Order: sequence, then structure tokens, then C-alpha cells
Amino acid sequence: MAIFKGAGVAIVTPMKENYEINYDKLDEILEEQIAGGTDAIIICGTTGESATMTEAEHSEAIRFTVERVKHRIPVVAGTGSNCTATAIELSKQAEADGADGLLIVTPYYNKATQNGLVAHYKAICSETKLPAIVYNVPSRTGCNVQPQTLARLVKEVDNVVGVKEASGNIGNVAEIMHLCGGNIELYSGNDDQVVPILSLGGIGVISVLSNVAPTYVHDMVEKYLTGNTAESCKMQLDAIPMCNALFCEVNPIPVKAAMNMMGKGVGPLRAPMTEIEDAHREVLRKAMTDFGLL
Repeated sequence: MAIFKGAGVAIVTPMKENYEINYDKLDEILEEQIAGGTDAIIICGTTGESATMTEAEHSEAIRFTVERVKHRIPVVAGTGSNCTATAIELSKQAEADGADGLLIVTPYYNKATQNGLVAHYKAICSETKLPAIVYNVPSRTGCNVQPQTLARLVKEVDNVVGVKEASGNIGNVAEIMHLCGGNIELYSGNDDQVVPILSLGGIGVISVLSNVAPTYVHDMVEKYLTGNTAESCKMQLDAIPMCNALFCEVNPIPVKAAMNMMGKGVGPLRAPMTEIEDAHREVLRKAMTDFGLL
């Protein structure tokens, strides 16, 4: 059984002006997401600024989210690290705190070999019973999971069940699905490629856009999965300018700016992220206006 089908939100981490995590605001946006139809919460991912969290903050954010969501929808915990031992500890803690699944990014900076990736994921998954989604985002990590490697992981590791594919390479995605024989839960990691990935056998998206338009992204995926592919495709194409605006600077700079423009008060970004540049702010504002968010 899939961890989730549909639109999972790669949720932001709200910050206070002193850069502490704003748990009151996180509680508020979790409720907004559930009310908006989001199918899963992905906490402590890239969009959640996990790279600048301490391990204690990381675990506390996951624990808080599990407690507040109360099994209404699945909570997937980002527990990846470029240190295998750290990823193991974060994963074990997430399991103890009640997460429904794990999102484990490929180890960044180290530039592991394909054999190293297999060893990394085997080591983590041997220490937890939770189903795990491999997160492939080579533009950020400098490390690409080759389709053959993913097929090997799915075959050899029982709880490697899925992949968040954010390589942007549709050919890579097709090769994954071919080699895995459909025995993998495929999620789009790019909001501008949701429908193309669904067409190759995907079952959902882990979405940045869902932070500002949860119902829209949920409906786009739901329409495709229930056979209304023409309407789903139209929604994908209509969302392209908004998707582009959300990545006019590195994520999560624009999405936090967008949420603050909408009055959601998610606060600043932690260094080394900086606030959005004025020219890009105007690009974002226009896209949000055209998309009906402002």
C-alpha cells in the first residue's frame, strides 16, 4: 500500500524574527493544508530548510507535526543526511515519534558512488521498519541515483518503496519505471512536471506549489488519477507561470515570499538563504495575481 497518493506538500518551516521555529504558525498552516485537501505532509524537506536545522530541531519539528496531524493524513519525515549515521538516527527517531514514512535525500557533497548509495540506503533502512522514499535531486546534491541503482534498491531493500524524482529528466523517469517493472511508488519532485510523471505511472507529487495552492494541486492530481486527463493537463499548463515564479530564485526563497505576501506570516529564511530580490518579487507578485492568489 502506498504511503500516499495525490498531492503531498513539501511544507515550509515558519520562523520567528529571531529565526527560531514558529510552532504556532506551523500548527496553523498544517490545519490550512489539511482543510485544503492536501494528501500528505512532508516535513523537514528542502522547502522546510532542513539543511539549517539542528538535529534536535529536526526531530522536534517532525514530532510536533505528527502530534498535530493526528493521523488525519500521512506525515512523511525528511530524514536524509550526507552522513549515514546521522540519517539513521533521524530515521529511527522519526519512527519512534510516529511518522508514516521517510523521505531520504541522496547524500549531498560527498558524491557517493552508486555502490555507496546502495550501502547508504541499506544501512538506513535496516534500522527502521518505515517505508522510505528515495529523493533524487542531483541539481542540489551533485549525486544522481541511476535507474539501475534504484531498481536494485527496490529489489533488495523491502522498505525502499518509492522515489521522489526531481532530476527533471523525463527519460530518466521512464527508465526507472521500465527497470522497476512498476514496482515503485513514483512521485514528481517538480511542480512543472506533475502530469508528465503521472503519465509514466506516477501516483502523486511532493509539491512546493501546494504551500500556496493546496486545493489546486490536489485536484490536478485527483483528476488525472480518476481519468479526467484532459482537465488535469490543462491545469498543469495553466500553472506553469506560477511554477516558474516559485523557482525564480532557489527554493524556498520564493515560496516563503509568496506566503508572506498572502498574509500567512511564515517569517524569514535562515542564512545562507536571503530574502527575494526586488525584481524577482515583482515577477512573483504578477504570477500570483494572474493565478488568483492575490
